[in-house]
Formats: sequence, C-alpha cells, structure tokens
Amino acid sequence: MGWNSWNRFGADIDERLIRETAETMVATGMRDAGYRYVVIDDAWQAPARDANGELVPDPVRFPSGMRALADHVHGQGLRFGLYTDAGTRTCQGRPGSLGDEIRDARRFAEWGVDYVKVDWCHTEGLSAPPTYEKWCLAFQRADRPMVLSICEWGRSRPWEWAREVGHLWRTTGDIQDRWSSVLGILDRQVDLHRYAGPDGWNDPDMLEVGNGGMTEAEYRSHFSLWAMLAAPLMAGNDVRRMSDATRAILMAPEVIAIDQDPSGRQGRRISRDEGGEVWARELDDADARAVLLFARGDGPARLGVSWSELGWPAGARVAVRDVWRRQDLGAFVAGFETTVAPHAVAFLRVVR
Repeated sequence: MGWNSWNRFGADIDERLIRETAETMVATGMRDAGYRYVVIDDAWQAPARDANGELVPDPVRFPSGMRALADHVHGQGLRFGLYTDAGTRTCQGRPGSLGDEIRDARRFAEWGVDYVKVDWCHTEGLSAPPTYEKWCLAFQRADRPMVLSICEWGRSRPWEWAREVGHLWRTTGDIQDRWSSVLGILDRQVDLHRYAGPDGWNDPDMLEVGNGGMTEAEYRSHFSLWAMLAAPLMAGNDVRRMSDATRAILMAPEVIAIDQDPSGRQGRRISRDEGGEVWARELDDADARAVLLFARGDGPARLGVSWSELGWPAGARVAVRDVWRRQDLGAFVAGFETTVAPHAVAFLRVVR
C-alpha cells in the first residue's frame, strides 16, 4: 500500500509535492491505515546522466537531491520509492537503465530507496523475463532490500514467471480515470487468481480514487474490486486536497483488511449474468469469506450468493456483515441477496 505520483500529476512533480504528500499521509491517518510507500514516478530524472554515467535528479525540481528527500520520507515513518525504465529511455524521454541495471540499483540503494518501479518503454528487441532477471540480480548485489515492481503491462504473461524475479507485476496497460477502464482491467484479472499470493502479486495498476473522472459509487466499486483482487493499493490522487468522501473510501478499514488479508488469496468471479457479477474470496479465517455483489451495468441489479457456491452446506446459517457500512446484517440460511444500484457494490464479509 502506498501512493504514486503518476495518475494525478504525471510529469508535473517536484520535491515540495513529495514532502507535502508524505506529511499529509501522516496527518490524515493514511500511514496508520496501511499506506506506507511514497513513490515518485517518471520525470524525476535530469535529461541526461552525469559525467560518471550516474542517474541524477532534475536539479530544478529536486534541488535537494534524492537522499535528502528519502530521509524526509523515512522521517515520517514511510518508505521511499522511485521509477526507472528497462529500456534506453523512460516513457517521458529521460535516461533509461538498459545496460546500467547494477549501477542504478546501487545508486538507488545509496539514496535509501525502498521500492523501484521498472517500466517498459523503449525496449524494442528485448525480452521481458531475462531483462527483469537482470534487475533481480542487480537488487541482490545492491545489498539493500527493495521492492521490485515489474511494469511491462502484462504483455509477456508475467504472472507465469515474475514471482521468481520481482514482488508485483502489472497485468494490464495503464489505468484511466473512467469507468470503462476499470471494467476493462477487471475482465483481464478473471483467470489470474491462481498466480497471486504472499510475496508475489498481480497488479491491475494504481488507484484512480479521487481524481474526478468517476462518481463516488464508481470509486467505491473500484476500491472494492481491487480489494477482492488482493491488489496493491497505491493511491494516485492529490492527498493534500482530497474530499471527505475520497478519504472515507481510501481509508475504509474493513475493506483494507480484506485486501491485506494474511492469506493473500486473490478473489475469483463465481457468477455473472446481465445484471452483474458475484466475486468471492477465501480469507485467512477458514470459516470466513469476502463476497462482492457487483452491479456493473447501467441499471440496478438483484444479486445474490448461495452458501453452496462458497463451499459450505446449503443449509448453513451464516452471519453477514456489510464492510462499507461496518454493520452486521444478521444471520442467513442458504444464501443472501439484495438489490445493488448501478455501478455499485454490496461488499460483504460472511462467517459460518
């Protein structure tokens, strides 16, 4: 869990933004809710490497340097992340790391970096598995624990090989702040649940919650779906100016608890019809499940789940709790159903 600069700010970043973001994550309670990484995405670099071949930060936007910025973030009880690219240039045309993986990993370690996102622009002729294996080796030689975020957009089916190389891997192209993008990404996750687990995560990309392109209900659904997917929760909004509604979504404690469930099991879609979808996720408590009733269409949907679909006896008596409302709904025999508003969810924790 953490925050990344790209979705809201793109290349318009500087050290003041990062300092203020880290401080706000503490002041608002985001850090205590679980958001720990502050990650600077593309465009932090100077246009060229220095005379020694080292990456250097843009001297205008980051005049204090990355070590000082990392120290400030660490001083807030947070962890510090940076972006680079596996190719010759980054997506914004800054120096890439091709051929300099060991040098750059050591540089990041010297700066106190805890998390590195490695993108895939300008990689013509490269194969992703051996390229990211180089990064894995470079991290080992850097002698500092760092998270390796693999970002080749799912092109080479990283869920099949990346667990031995990195810690999380993008399964899709970039998310956009619109409902159709969330749905498109969701549909690409349906068959990936068997590949995710502790220390290796399918990454459907960062959150758009609070960036203004969707309704509050859609953002709540977006956050709920990512929690069902056991996805990394990387906020991408301007946390310094977020509304109460955005804060309530990003810091919903029982939703975060499901996302961060110790079992690490990714949810799966168990049924779908014209009205919507039902997703279920096994939790660390063998007698508990997370269930998401999702009305993805433009009309309200009557959606339900039977206990037999969750692997329990059809006549079981099961306690149902609404995790958004943080309210117990009672005990139900055989199953549960309710009407869900368009583009909305009913998010449940059920215990036998």
